Amino acid sequence: MDNSYVLDSYALITHFEDEPGGERVRNILKAARDGKTKLYLSVINFGEVYYNTMRERGIEKANETKLIVEQLPIIVIDAEKSLTMEAARLKALYPVAYADCFAAALGVMKKSKVVTGDPEFKKLSKTVKVEWIG
Repeated sequence: MDNSYVLDSYALITHFEDEPGGERVRNILKAARDGKTKLYLSVINFGEVYYNTMRERGIEKANETKLIVEQLPIIVIDAEKSLTMEAARLKALYPVAYADCFAAALGVMKKSKVVTGDPEFKKLSKTVKVEWIG
């Protein structure tokens, strides 16, 4: 299966907030549910979705969002050593947020497109494939 994806926190937030690009994320989630693709999410980006939701909408909504993400057809990848070192390498080479480097590093390691609308990923476009939304 060569059409796998990594979700950036931007993509999940777009989905949950029903913002432009959310429909594309829903289509990718449906494809994963139907076994047509694999979806990955770094635990660092999962944490980013959680803290953003908590900050914007409160602890109850953040916990609800966490439970929903855990039910989605997404493989959450821990920040183990090789992923962390690849993220650190990307952070050293490109002026982007460290959490974004985890999504990019996971994309590199899984040979997957990163689903995002975050303009920061333009700086990483020579290193990782991006599926632009929004």
